[in-house]
Amino acid sequence: MITERQKNILRLIIQEYTNTGTPVGSKKLMEEGIKSSSATIRNDMKALEEHGLLLKTHSSSGRIPSMDGYRYYVDHLLSPTEVQHDELEIIRHSFGKEFHEINDIIEQSAEILSNLTSYTAFSLGPEVKERRLTGFRIVPLNDRQIIAVIVTDKGNVESQVFAIPASVSSQDLEKMTQIINDKLVGQPLLTVYHRLRTEIPMILHRYFQTPDGMMSLFDAMLGHAFEEKVFVSGRMNVLDFGIKQDIDQLKSVYSFMQNTDAITHLLTNEDENNSSIAIRIGSEIGNDLLENMSMITASYEVAGHGKGTIALLGPTSMPYSKMFGLVDVFRDELASKLGAYYRFLDE
Repeated sequence: MITERQKNILRLIIQEYTNTGTPVGSKKLMEEGIKSSSATIRNDMKALEEHGLLLKTHSSSGRIPSMDGYRYYVDHLLSPTEVQHDELEIIRHSFGKEFHEINDIIEQSAEILSNLTSYTAFSLGPEVKERRLTGFRIVPLNDRQIIAVIVTDKGNVESQVFAIPASVSSQDLEKMTQIINDKLVGQPLLTVYHRLRTEIPMILHRYFQTPDGMMSLFDAMLGHAFEEKVFVSGRMNVLDFGIKQDIDQLKSVYSFMQNTDAITHLLTNEDENNSSIAIRIGSEIGNDLLENMSMITASYEVAGHGKGTIALLGPTSMPYSKMFGLVDVFRDELASKLGAYYRFLDE
């Protein structure tokens, strides 16, 4: 157990260290309002060090927080800071522009959050399983290339260029489009996914001489509709976190941030209540590359349209109170913007 005075000392050391990046001594703590002698404060700091909550640096008589110290602060001492008016105006102004599809809003949200914090921001849109396939068409580019366009009822449009095998004719593509529109358009994506594994292969065997090749084309074209779309902004900000990393480590971190599946797993692998904001520190993040960083993850829900996630990746010395308050407000603004866009689609 630590005393109330020791809790206040720990809180002030963490707040001061996250602001200045320099070790905090007893004199500074007295200036910040700890009403005890310098000797008493030093004894309390030593006790906190013995509890594993503070670390003593070799270059100073001051202390810095340990990973366990940050954890204790987040769990027991953190009080969210109210978001400043100008920051709220920036968020609302950025979301106030015209958007043409849901993914534009999700992508913009990561950029806004990264710009506000100078950290790396992640944004994962409302869950794919809530969507329906509402449109599919093929646009020929030349004899061997097409664009496949997939539309869902949640305002998402996916398009991609495909090279067509020599064995697939224009008549085959027309038949393929007809099958998708007859059997899959209008269905929930979970139903589409199920039919691609059960009913569609049997249909293809009836209509095509090379059904396996056509099945691969079906999977390639429709597979993008099932992908979780995670957007990342501020990847290079990790260079400014003040973390000592060699070039190979930085390359590995940057490579990780290009891996959509890995990031999606990281953001959705939460045991916390969906309405909460989770703060993971160091090894708690679950990736060795990020063990000197902290991640704040927040879920939000858009009524009738599923859940999404936003996250911030920064140094362990981030100002947690400020970031917690900002992320909390930001997810509400994002959910409000998405809700308004969905209502516009339904009009």
